[in-house]
Amino acid sequence: MESTNQLKTLLDKRAEAKLGGGQKRIDTQHAKGKLTARERIELLLDENSFEEFDMFVTHRCTNFGLEDQKYLADGVVTGFGTIDARLVYVFSQDFTVFGGSLSETFAQKICKVMDMALKMGAPIIGINDSGGARIQEGVTSLAGYAEVFQRNIMASGVIPQISAVFGPCAGGAVYSPALTDFIMMTKKNSYMFVTGPKVVKTVTGEVVTDDELGGAMVHGTKSGVTHFIAEDEQEGLLLIRKLLSYLPQNNLEEPPLSVCLDPIDRFEDSLNTIIPENPNKPYDVKDVIHAIADDNEFFEVHRHYAPNIVVGYAKFNGQPVGIVANQPSYLAGVLDINASRKAARFVRFCDAFNIPIVTLVDVPGFLPGTTQEYGGIIIHGAKLLFAYGEATVPKVTIILRKAYGGAYDVMSSKHLRGDINYAWPNAEIAVMGPKGAIEILYQKEYMQIENLEERAQFIADKTEEYKQKFANPYNAASYGYIDDIIEPRNTRFRIIRALQSLATKKVVNPPKKHSNLPL
Repeated sequence: MESTNQLKTLLDKRAEAKLGGGQKRIDTQHAKGKLTARERIELLLDENSFEEFDMFVTHRCTNFGLEDQKYLADGVVTGFGTIDARLVYVFSQDFTVFGGSLSETFAQKICKVMDMALKMGAPIIGINDSGGARIQEGVTSLAGYAEVFQRNIMASGVIPQISAVFGPCAGGAVYSPALTDFIMMTKKNSYMFVTGPKVVKTVTGEVVTDDELGGAMVHGTKSGVTHFIAEDEQEGLLLIRKLLSYLPQNNLEEPPLSVCLDPIDRFEDSLNTIIPENPNKPYDVKDVIHAIADDNEFFEVHRHYAPNIVVGYAKFNGQPVGIVANQPSYLAGVLDINASRKAARFVRFCDAFNIPIVTLVDVPGFLPGTTQEYGGIIIHGAKLLFAYGEATVPKVTIILRKAYGGAYDVMSSKHLRGDINYAWPNAEIAVMGPKGAIEILYQKEYMQIENLEERAQFIADKTEEYKQKFANPYNAASYGYIDDIIEPRNTRFRIIRALQSLATKKVVNPPKKHSNLPL
């Protein structure tokens, strides 16, 4: 009889824990279009795979009457499960319990599951929906945040860390997602800011809404803080599952191979004519990516931020690859501060997790102007240069059209340890564009020609001469800087063969504590 009562107590406590802050608050959460902490985990993980830890933990605070308000699990659900049968660890903040605010025990639960993820070499996924620190607990709450941050730092480059922000994330709470590899937000209900609208108004007098200050579109387009913007939580959780299909479990493993039914020698005739005859006319580089990838599938990262460069994942013969590509259809594909930062971070992530990098180059140079120079384009451009030069994973580069000036060097050139560098026949590799070069090289000569028609003809002749010399890939190929000039329609096959040849690549950087990346 006693064992029956004990069993009933257990089941009752489990039911109580699963209700979080109670049915009324769950209904309020649903009314906002938000899922509960446990519903999110159920959607994220494989069916019936979730194993929960610390369901019976409660806070220890005795201030401000909190000793009379205790909820099992204390506002965060933690544990492990699988995604596509691969182990992952997860924590999901519960807004129905004290607004998802972080207490000392709340933080300890998160730290425990992060420690286990690091120990097992498995990804950690954090679902954030919190009002911030639990004010009643004072400094122990702040200490809890810092304990989480320290684990984010230790896990960086060792296991993939993914953050979903499905509600408010403010104050110190924002720094844990910021330390992770990828951030996901939804169009509604997701907010991130260090100081909220009320503080902003008090300090600066600026009147701004939650959405204008830290909504998904702000962080997706202006700050670049978030990598993915989902229509709703369901789509966001599916995107996380998709993202993990390209990533290894940890830094000591290779990315997961999948069966490829798309022929590796598939010709893509459209690529032979995709580059316009006019070198200043744009085209969409994503059309090239879709054409060469397995099943024409490309998983883009940071889609809304710095669209002059495109980054994301694709597969080649079932092997996950990171793609970095200049986008001629936006700002002519020029490199600027935001594009350099975006691509540098992506390259470093790929390198940390053994994901080969394919770079598609069509870049006219770096964006000129005082805004860029004052903003530190020198330092930010150096980040991308550094990332490519430091990377030891297989690197395959295809110059599609323009590769001018320092931007040629930066975009995974042979000189930054590019392994296999190809060019399409219409590639232009030079210090600068033909017209600008002629105006510098022949300034004295053409200024001495007084007849304007003769001067124009002189410039046209010299420009054509320059084009003949540099607006083709053969000069670079003659130095061995380009390994081969390839037929565009055969690009897919050449990339796959290149990656196969690089499968056993071994490069080790000099021993050091860590590099001093130009930040």
